[in-house]
Amino acid sequence: MMHNFFLSSMELNKWNLFCLLEPEFAETIQTVCVFGNLGNEALIVTRSDDVYAIGCNAAGCLGLGDLQATLVPKKVEALCQKGVQGFAYGSGPHVVAFTSAGHMFSWGHNGYCELGNGTTNQLLVPSPVAAMSCKEVVDVSCGSHHSLALTRDGEVFAWGQNNCGQVGSGMSTNQIAPRKVNSALSGKRVISIACGQTSSMAVAENGEVYGWGYNGNGQLGIGNNVNQLNPCRVSGLQDKVVVKAACGYAHTLALTDAGELFAWGANSYGQLGTGNKSNVSSPVRIAADIGRIADIAATHYGHISAAITQNLKVYMWGQCRGQIVAVPTETPFTTMYDVFACFATPSVMWRPMRVNMEAGRKFADCFRTVFDDSGSSDLTIVVHGRPIYVHKLVLKVRCQYFRNMFQASWEENNKNVLEIDQYSYDVYRAFLLYLYTDEVCLTPEKALELLDLANAYCETHLKKTCEEIIKHGISIDNVAMLYATAITYQAKELEEFCFRYSLNHMTGIVQTESFALLDEQILKDFIVKAARSGVFKS
Repeated sequence: MMHNFFLSSMELNKWNLFCLLEPEFAETIQTVCVFGNLGNEALIVTRSDDVYAIGCNAAGCLGLGDLQATLVPKKVEALCQKGVQGFAYGSGPHVVAFTSAGHMFSWGHNGYCELGNGTTNQLLVPSPVAAMSCKEVVDVSCGSHHSLALTRDGEVFAWGQNNCGQVGSGMSTNQIAPRKVNSALSGKRVISIACGQTSSMAVAENGEVYGWGYNGNGQLGIGNNVNQLNPCRVSGLQDKVVVKAACGYAHTLALTDAGELFAWGANSYGQLGTGNKSNVSSPVRIAADIGRIADIAATHYGHISAAITQNLKVYMWGQCRGQIVAVPTETPFTTMYDVFACFATPSVMWRPMRVNMEAGRKFADCFRTVFDDSGSSDLTIVVHGRPIYVHKLVLKVRCQYFRNMFQASWEENNKNVLEIDQYSYDVYRAFLLYLYTDEVCLTPEKALELLDLANAYCETHLKKTCEEIIKHGISIDNVAMLYATAITYQAKELEEFCFRYSLNHMTGIVQTESFALLDEQILKDFIVKAARSGVFKS
């Protein structure tokens, strides 16, 4: 579960651990993960699929086969060329990793069976978790001494320390190997998992939220402070469709498909964002005044929370470098990773981060500076009377549509000015800027028009980018229209996303104007597909 964006070496140096990296090595980095009780350990995946480690090496968590600290990256041979996709780390400390093929590895401290290898023996080298060899793992999460794994089929497996029921086995004895979490989760397809220090959370595909384990601060959200040995549904969210949960040390955040944010649990540092320091044992909506939330973050290492809105504003609250921030506070940051680098204690990453390093950033910056620059431009595109200054060479290199246009046999090739009236100025300018920077900054509503343009110009990557933006603006009122649009533009991923959203809000959606306006054939196909999914069963 990683987030993509450009990161310069200067920004990476917000984590002191990376200050000594050689620039040549830094440019090869694809993924980084900072962990450790002091934020002083890291695992690095390069673009050539090698894995390196750097830091203090507590309990052998660097996977180098010894307990020696290192100030320079050293290769973790056991993980190289394995296609590592992500890591999770426990403050015990131990580490769990999974690969693109769904294979799972673990290493580090194992006094509470947190490695899931059937023993309590410490491992200094990453080793496959045999009990999961027949499962395809797509996500992992760790608490202090327990771990969770999510499979492609939506099953949750747990193992490790279980003194508070955090493994969800119905007992309080430690679990030496991964075991499927059943009980209330039986028959549910899970899409999101998260671990607090000694608690566990899971979100089912239908939007239900379940918690188990330690509940002394109300972090399970079930309305009391009683520990749970089995998954227990968070009833306070039963009329909401949750898509993601995130856990701090003893508090929990939940994000709904409507972009609403809920919190519960410990609040002595203001980490719930309620404006006070009182613990809450049932979900409370927060940050209702900052707009639609696109993503949330917390880590079991500490008491800090973060969120990013659909218009890319980053907020933080909780224990921020010793300060108590009791309400979501806007920051100047561009990513939630910056919050944890600069204000979390310790400065660990809330999840592994996929990056493009300095070389790519310099390249993008150069092109950004000449976009819409009349001094260097050799082509002016006029959209509804407003000029945009561009360069034919850039357009030809980046877009097949313009490559075809700027040929000797085409009249447009000899023009210095082109007029466009099929699209709005804001959308067409955003499209041209995308050709220069690979970035899109539009509201979900305008991204719909850009999707039309991307489809007309056969820009596959841009279509996918638009789909992601549109997802953040989905609502009961517009989902039917978006579903039809996705079908029209053959945006399969967006079509499936809209359909799944519709299943969770069917009663409200069928009463909307956009549903009534659906094309007859699309409507028939939708009803048949929904019936096959069981939505109309009595």
